[in-house]
Amino acid sequence: MRVFRKISELRQFISEQRFLNKSIGFVPTMGALHSGHSELLRVARNQSDIVVCSIFVNPTQFNNQEDLINYPRTTDRDIELLKAVECDALFLPEADEIYKEETRLKFNFGWLESTMEGLHRPGHFNGVAVVVSKLFHIVNPDFAYFGQKDLQQLAIIKQLVKDLSFPVSIISVPTVRESSGLAKSSRNERLSIEGKNIAAHINKSLAQLESQLLSGISFDEYKSESINYLKDKGIEVEYLELVDSETMKAVSNKLNDNSVALCIAAVVEGIRLIDNRIF
Repeated sequence: MRVFRKISELRQFISEQRFLNKSIGFVPTMGALHSGHSELLRVARNQSDIVVCSIFVNPTQFNNQEDLINYPRTTDRDIELLKAVECDALFLPEADEIYKEETRLKFNFGWLESTMEGLHRPGHFNGVAVVVSKLFHIVNPDFAYFGQKDLQQLAIIKQLVKDLSFPVSIISVPTVRESSGLAKSSRNERLSIEGKNIAAHINKSLAQLESQLLSGISFDEYKSESINYLKDKGIEVEYLELVDSETMKAVSNKLNDNSVALCIAAVVEGIRLIDNRIF
């Protein structure tokens, strides 16, 4: 696996692969890699000739600076994981390589900025859109792979690609979970063993709520019961919403054939976690 820290060097590598008519699959990450990332890379490996992964803890998408400081950084371990899944190239830049000066670019994703993650993390999606745009320009991939756990972010990136006409296909990959049902996340590393056991109730509550919705009970009728269930387990719910899984617009129940998603953000041991169930 080649490791690149400079944009110019990575671009040279990409140009060489393009000259050989190789397709490029790209997995952007912030490191602290786990089996969820391995699945993204595995899918990329099966679909693309060359797999490129980036590890960059993007400072502009953190509205909480303490969260940025505490974000786990496990570069040596990450490199071993990437080698194990036969990644071809790792882009590992410093912040001043991506942001040579403070960016003045501002994205506005309309109503998506005022719901769920957009509402609770002001400026987050602007930071995501800026760095993903930069990475797409640098890597110029044919395919880019994102996990469904960050469902609203996935919708934002699809909108970004559509509006700016990036020549890249966005591939979504289902969420990978612990045996307990807890969604794999780099933030899980900051939880104690007890905290992980508590956090497993997040997915359990979503499964219970899904079952109720499919039986005909309205979302509003059962939402507060789900929140109270989690509160009793020691979990603080930031939001719990039922949305169209493509548009992220709120819906009131599951009475048609459209795909919907239960989306949640919750705090366990001071660690903010997100999850969803699509059905």
